[in-house]
Amino acid sequence: MSQSTIAIIGIVLVIIIFLLRMPVAYAMGLVGMVGFALASSIEGSFRIVAKDIWATFSSYSLSVVPMFIFMGTVAFYSGTSGRLFDAAHKFLGRLPGGLALATVFACAGFGAMCGSTNAEAAAMGKVTLPEMKRYKYDDSLATGCVAAAGSLAIMIPPSTVLILYGVMVQESIGKLFLAGILPGILLTILFALTIVILCRLKPGLAPPAAGSTWMEKLKSLSGIIEMLLLFVLVMGGLFVGWFTPTEAGAIGAAGALAIALVRRTLSWQGFWHALEDTTQITAMVFLIIAGATIFGHFMAITRAPFTLSEFVGGLSIPPMAVMLLIILLYLIGGCFMDSLALITLTIPILYPVITNLGFNPIWFGVIIVLVAEMGVITPPVGVNVYVIKGVAKDVPLQTIFRGIFPFLYAEIICAILLIIFPKIALFLPGLMK
Repeated sequence: MSQSTIAIIGIVLVIIIFLLRMPVAYAMGLVGMVGFALASSIEGSFRIVAKDIWATFSSYSLSVVPMFIFMGTVAFYSGTSGRLFDAAHKFLGRLPGGLALATVFACAGFGAMCGSTNAEAAAMGKVTLPEMKRYKYDDSLATGCVAAAGSLAIMIPPSTVLILYGVMVQESIGKLFLAGILPGILLTILFALTIVILCRLKPGLAPPAAGSTWMEKLKSLSGIIEMLLLFVLVMGGLFVGWFTPTEAGAIGAAGALAIALVRRTLSWQGFWHALEDTTQITAMVFLIIAGATIFGHFMAITRAPFTLSEFVGGLSIPPMAVMLLIILLYLIGGCFMDSLALITLTIPILYPVITNLGFNPIWFGVIIVLVAEMGVITPPVGVNVYVIKGVAKDVPLQTIFRGIFPFLYAEIICAILLIIFPKIALFLPGLMK
């Protein structure tokens, strides 16, 4: 059996095992281990598995993962999501669609603290959906808005997906974080414009909420100013070279905890839950990275990625056409497979193709995250939609899916703009010292 045949069988097996709902890390690790044994030797397979697991769990650079996750969980359990929505509500609530606009901007702000799209969707859904229901917002707009805006957490840094991508392709996590800022802002604005257009076309979708005095507006800012300053310190420190990503994560985690303690908004129970969630999410991410590394070594020994790269490079079609086909592959795959599984499966195969065609890997990482954002809301596997369904139990699933499509169009527009103007993603990393 040829090496290429073994690689193809391995990829097909991984997809089948994913569809059977085996956890991503175990599926990729198992297939990678067996495939490496077939392509090389059983002894070599055991050695590479032991080496990859040890290298992942002992990696200093990966200590950034629990730091930023802890920062997000502390922000969640100390009520940051509620304070962000309250501030946005005070400024935007009286506008048509104001509460939906407030939800988008609050999600963007909370995304700067939380790198998990599921956690953000759940946290913001619990805060914002009761308010929108109270003001008789259309169910599809309210739930679709939260599901879509919750995905901003994996674009706006710190992002666990960007960390995973950076580790897999050995790119600077600091540069990837900076690359996600302007696209994250652009997508936030596009989501807001989507709401404005929908409410102009159908004013009954989102009636105005009660107004607030300027004193109430200014007072609401006091609840979020320290978290915004913390984000500026962490990202600004990365930008000017004061901190490494790991140091920035430690400062962010310590700062979030200090703010929660000073404000007295974090109970002992909340602190325990923050530690518990951090441990569970970190273990999941580390296992996924270990499994993806094993699978990547299996792909490398079969030389399948390099063969594919040489084949694509020899085709007489423009590189951008190849890129559009890859994006289409991710869009279709995201409809049937969890976005994290899709990324960990495809990056070892497609990354050599991308670099061989001359595309910037930082820019490609942002594109991949944007496509992953689409995956968390598209049927039938849109994870955020099911998270919101768990919060809004009285809203039919099809209503939530109907509500996400205007925001999906906004994400497609954002992807087109990033393809036409790659500097949107590359400008800030290019200034990094």
